[in-house]
Amino acid sequence: MSMLADLVEIVIGVDTHKDTHTAALLDTRTGAVLARATVSADPDGYAELVALAEQHSGLRAWALEGSGGYGAGLARHLTDAGEMVVELDRPQRPARRSGAKSDPIDAERAARDALARTQLAQPKTGAQRAALQVRLTARRAAVEASADAQRQLHALVITAPEVVRARFRGQSTRIMLTTATRLRPTTNAGVEVFTSSTVLRDLARRIRFLEAEATAHEKAIRAIVRSWRPDLLDLTGVGPIVAATVLTAWSHPGRCRNDAAFAMLAGVAPIPASSGKTIRYRLNRSGDRQLNRALHTVVLTRLQRDEGTQAYADRRRAEGKTDREIKRCLKRYVARDLYRRLETPPQPLDAP
Repeated sequence: MSMLADLVEIVIGVDTHKDTHTAALLDTRTGAVLARATVSADPDGYAELVALAEQHSGLRAWALEGSGGYGAGLARHLTDAGEMVVELDRPQRPARRSGAKSDPIDAERAARDALARTQLAQPKTGAQRAALQVRLTARRAAVEASADAQRQLHALVITAPEVVRARFRGQSTRIMLTTATRLRPTTNAGVEVFTSSTVLRDLARRIRFLEAEATAHEKAIRAIVRSWRPDLLDLTGVGPIVAATVLTAWSHPGRCRNDAAFAMLAGVAPIPASSGKTIRYRLNRSGDRQLNRALHTVVLTRLQRDEGTQAYADRRRAEGKTDREIKRCLKRYVARDLYRRLETPPQPLDAP
């Protein structure tokens, strides 16, 4: 996208919140504020904002803060209406030495921020992407809760009375879960033994439930990926979770200008760190960390199973590259390959 001031005559900055949205309409030629409004965060409020914008003639664009959070409903409404929407992922907020802070001020700042940017981002869109995002979020929560519960299980076994702890000694986590689910607490053993056994059994049942939930989410994710972009699953190191993470970050064709922008989004674009005669690049710590983690998983898998990747790593080690630098280079290559595949969907096979 070009600079916003070259494309439209009016820009509407929106400061989004849970219950209300505040908008400020700016004239791109003069920078003057044409109107302000605060509406409810529901379809009626969205329609009220659009009606307010239609009172001013000229091409317009919307600059939303939190288009993937509080502003998701408004972004979806505007996209369905054919409006031009710009995503402000990280608004540039100047220091407020005078203490100036309000929703109208933030809305105006969002509009001016969008006008000042040379590179504009589009909000994520698409029903399949949204479905994958929901499933990924729920699965991640289940996996993290299961891991926490397993750590609690280990800690409680260590502090349990000896008669209980002896039943778990020398067992792996999976066997410990089976042992814990088979506990039959009785009050005759004493309050401490009864309580420890009861809590361990309930904790094991919770872990099993969370694991089953995570598995169900993964199956649903696989089904969505197969119906949307099954070609990704044919790539080495790309499973349903990695593919879903990549698809939710990419969203749709054209959202990222090129593979370099996609690499920057993933946090794998090289950052120059040269000094004097030393020419080197360092790791990029910014970007979408879930997407970065997905690319890291692909690289680790290929280093273990792909002969071409292993040969590349050996060649770069001979050149003096460290393993961390090699992985950085590989992640950049994987980002480029995935981006080109995503931007060029596979052609359907002709029916015989």
